[in-house]
Amino acid sequence: MDPVIVVGAGPVGLTLALALARHSVPTVVLDEGPGKDEQRPARTVVLREDTAALVERLAGHSFGGQESGARWGGWRSLRRKQLMRELTFSDEAPAPLHVPQHVLTGALRTAIADERLIKVAVESKLDSLEQDAGGLTAHTRGPKDTWWRGSYLVGCDGPRSTVRKLLDIRFPGRTAVERHAVAALRTELPWPGEALLHRMPPWRGGGTEVTGRPLADGVWRLDWLLPPRGELVTPDALVVRIRETLAGWCAGSTPPYELLDTGVHTVHHRLARRWRVGRAFLAGDAAHLLGALGTQGLDEGLRDADNLAWKLALAWHHGARESLLDSYQTERRAGVAARLRAADQSLPVLRGGGGLRSYVPGTARGHDTLLTDGHVGRGPLGAPGTYAESPLAPEPSDSAVAVGTEPGAPIADVQVTAPDGSFVQLRDRLGLGHFLVVLVAPGTVVWERRHWVTAGIMPRLAAAVAALPHRAELLVAESYPGAVAHSVLLVRPDGHLVTALSGVRPAELYAAAEVALGGAAATRGSGADADPATGSDRADDQASAAGTGAAKSAGTAKSAGAARPGK
Repeated sequence: MDPVIVVGAGPVGLTLALALARHSVPTVVLDEGPGKDEQRPARTVVLREDTAALVERLAGHSFGGQESGARWGGWRSLRRKQLMRELTFSDEAPAPLHVPQHVLTGALRTAIADERLIKVAVESKLDSLEQDAGGLTAHTRGPKDTWWRGSYLVGCDGPRSTVRKLLDIRFPGRTAVERHAVAALRTELPWPGEALLHRMPPWRGGGTEVTGRPLADGVWRLDWLLPPRGELVTPDALVVRIRETLAGWCAGSTPPYELLDTGVHTVHHRLARRWRVGRAFLAGDAAHLLGALGTQGLDEGLRDADNLAWKLALAWHHGARESLLDSYQTERRAGVAARLRAADQSLPVLRGGGGLRSYVPGTARGHDTLLTDGHVGRGPLGAPGTYAESPLAPEPSDSAVAVGTEPGAPIADVQVTAPDGSFVQLRDRLGLGHFLVVLVAPGTVVWERRHWVTAGIMPRLAAAVAALPHRAELLVAESYPGAVAHSVLLVRPDGHLVTALSGVRPAELYAAAEVALGGAAATRGSGADADPATGSDRADDQASAAGTGAAKSAGTAKSAGAARPGK
């Protein structure tokens, strides 16, 4: 079967290629550039705990070291001279990962270089695309014009996506929702390792908001919120901002600093109408743009890749279930739309400014909570979305029990006993193409697996797992948040909880797995033409406002003479 074509070699495209390789699916990555990334210390990404674990697992690289990235020790928010909120991160409340984007991309490229199932075609710009019943044919321009044949194609080619234009998909939304002046510099601040948000800083020229986020090796990224339009940031003006901000944070005296990089970051909010057309899909910035109020677009893009990889892998190996492929758009677009709506609803309150409202008791603290949520990955602005309304979610049953994770939400990372008797983290078993079945059995940790694997309910559960409609791995956990003894959790390959059952229920377990695979019961909200986020285009416009549609593409590929790459 032909490989999957991934258009775009940014973090989302590279992550998707590695995830597909882990599912034993070959890919061709079409890289418009030379295969190297410009080093921009001021261009950084913040990833929540589970997406950081995803890229670390796929890249085989830890980003928390001294030279690669930073996990914050804490978060503080200030308003004028008052400390409004202070958080300390821990194992129970994990810190986000903050890393330069070129470091992340470089680690992913290094992993791909050792992966025989991935071919990267540099200086290959897509210019036409044609679909047929058996696959797709794509043409690229570059030093050599090339035809590519693929089974599926995923456009991870950014905000100006060629794939989106070739598919004639509208991309409505709002332009320049926020603007930030950005600087990366090496210095010492009074809060080593802690990120901070300072609203209405008291010094002259402080503006309305400045954020400081630590990186590795004593580097900080500083962001100043700018007026939406009109203010030009000259190099001299930015240096003044830097010196005044550092002096304001350091008792009036500007500490020594080394300026590494600067820029202006403009945030847009857009949401593609469709994320799937036949065998072609959109992911990452090609499908959505967000980033106001501390939200992180790349984090959502990596979730796109994780969600799509296992579904494409099942289609590639076993034949397509249309409802399963449609569920990618249904689940991911709804999750991103919810965050866009939360940001759009919060923006008038947080950025409206002035007036009597700013003096109402409790208002400033409430504003601070909203902003903190966006920056640290909590609440409606920052928390990862759930797929509770997914067509892959089974109907509630009397056998289902509540645990600390809602159905459709990402699982908690607990220690489990693997089939070989070793102790591993639950997330380490993800992304291998199979379901996970986790039995919560207190007390098993003190015994070797061979002593209890044939005792009690284990034989019956093992038989039920072996009979599931798709391969699954049986794991045992000493405990799981909110779960009672003998709870059985069914987990998707991307780490989202399907259901939790009370005891061994072979029929219910089988039915839940069948629905999670896009079986006959998976009809709720399916269909690539439906609006999965709101059910209507009008509501979608309200979420992201009016925007410009993607330009129509000219030209189609000729299917004759298509090459089979990667052979």
